[in-house]
Amino acid sequence: MTTPVTPPDLRARAKKLFDRDARTWAAEQQAGVVLDVPLRPPTEREALSDLNRVRGWVNSWRDVTAEPDIQLEWVLRSWSRVGSQEVPVRAVIRGPEAIARVAGEADGWRRLVTRLGELRGLVGSDAGGVLRAHARAITDLDAADFDRLVDVLTWLRENPTSGRLIRELPIRGIHTKWIEARRGLVEALHRAGTGAPGLGLREPSPLMRIRVLDPSLSFQGLTDVTAPVGDLAANAIRPERVFVFENLATLLAMPNVPQAVAIHGGGHRVDLVARLPWAQAVTYWGDLDSHGFAILNRLRARGVDATSALMDGDTLYDHRDLWGIDPDPNVGVLELLTPGERATLQSLSAEGNIRLEQERIPWSYALGQLDMR
Repeated sequence: MTTPVTPPDLRARAKKLFDRDARTWAAEQQAGVVLDVPLRPPTEREALSDLNRVRGWVNSWRDVTAEPDIQLEWVLRSWSRVGSQEVPVRAVIRGPEAIARVAGEADGWRRLVTRLGELRGLVGSDAGGVLRAHARAITDLDAADFDRLVDVLTWLRENPTSGRLIRELPIRGIHTKWIEARRGLVEALHRAGTGAPGLGLREPSPLMRIRVLDPSLSFQGLTDVTAPVGDLAANAIRPERVFVFENLATLLAMPNVPQAVAIHGGGHRVDLVARLPWAQAVTYWGDLDSHGFAILNRLRARGVDATSALMDGDTLYDHRDLWGIDPDPNVGVLELLTPGERATLQSLSAEGNIRLEQERIPWSYALGQLDMR
């Protein structure tokens, strides 16, 4: 027995379709969208089993005929025992605006179309892809924040290489936190409209933490320093050996080493290491897992001559009892690993995506392998 489609069912389908595709319709200015729904009317046998229910279903669709957005197709059925009956067999809604009204999203549709239309004027008529990708974030902005977004994009377009800090932007209501919270949206729309890879702003230099392991190299007596990477790059320090450690605890535990410096360089921080002219040849020690090798590969990709330490098969199998499981292993192609490193990485996978965290390795073992003479 089929279940006839009711007017609430139709509205629910319109709502589902709107939620899924409205951003694409608005971004790409699609007008020919159609929702075509067969209503699965009851058969004569089903009508005979519950005539009142069938009459109620037919009448519910008669009540819809006054809605111009819903076009109903009616068919005359000649039933031998019930007689001729006109029943609805199909409902059609044409166009995104009509679908939005039936879905109860008329206000949302108008807001979406208006906002994307205004942004299209700023970023160009060919920006359908970026508008579609960010349509949800655009429509989620309240009215004041959307106006601020337009003001920011307009100012950036008129001042493509301002060299200003975000705090210096002469746009009312705009501050550093506002931009940073919406940076991906602003950058994508600005790039679509201008082709510029960035916002033309001056960025504050990110901070790096280093430990000077030889007091003779200290920064006026300071041996544990966190400073802008630009300032560290400009410093006249010239260590003979540079360690880069993924974990901060390892950095803090390091003893004095002649003519050496240690850098906290896990994750994306390895990108900053490449900006230090005195750190172009380093010893890197990261977690013995797929992510540690990915960081090592990334460091080399930035042009740094990096030699790995404690990331070999002997270290791995000497500490089998300290293994853990990597719940989300890195599956990228790491082309800059040495054959030995690649073999160790393959062992991690072969053993069941295991990992040996840096801090689990006994400190005496680690110091012996680091060769700190």
